[in-house]
Amino acid sequence: MGKKVDDPMSTQRMKQTIRSRILSNREALPAPMRTQFSTAITERILQMPEYQAARVVMGYMNFGTEFESEIWVRQALLDGKKLWLPKVNRSTNELDVYRVTDLQNELVAGIWNIREPMPNRCLKMESLESLDFILMPGVAFGRDGARLGYGGGFYDKLVGRINGESRVAPIPVRVAGAYSLQLEEDIPQELTDRKVQWLVTENETIDCRDEVVRRN
Repeated sequence: MGKKVDDPMSTQRMKQTIRSRILSNREALPAPMRTQFSTAITERILQMPEYQAARVVMGYMNFGTEFESEIWVRQALLDGKKLWLPKVNRSTNELDVYRVTDLQNELVAGIWNIREPMPNRCLKMESLESLDFILMPGVAFGRDGARLGYGGGFYDKLVGRINGESRVAPIPVRVAGAYSLQLEEDIPQELTDRKVQWLVTENETIDCRDEVVRRN
């Protein structure tokens, strides 16, 4: 359950403690098991009616010991979705979003060695309004949708931009895929932190808005 903490310094210390512990536990997970769990998570996401109904989706390319989101990214392309991926804009310290159709020829290692779209080969999204579905990364998650990222605030800013747009289209569904060991009871939350609506682990699909498991 995410909880609000008034002292900013205390909040940051608590977040870093959780971040360090979860990352350590994640790194201790054997690689074959990470792939097994990632495949199960991907299958659950693909079964979501919210994904199946989406035409325009945004994902990300995994790095390190993260949930292997590339499995989902590749399937989204095979499913005929319009796929958009993020690139860190170092001048604004925010995410720019680009249309990607060819993972082999349109991506290059960027900041933190994460594969990102090549601006000279990909179309940049000028308005986020067309997005139907966003797959978001993170370090730890609560069943209420509280999300703890890596500390850069990139996705919190992205969701803030989406919410701040004058929109005709509905707000896109926000989903996170994570190993069950990334579930955390109390994640400190600040005003700028943005929650996910769905959390998918290798064992369950959680509707975070109601904190219930919709599909086992």
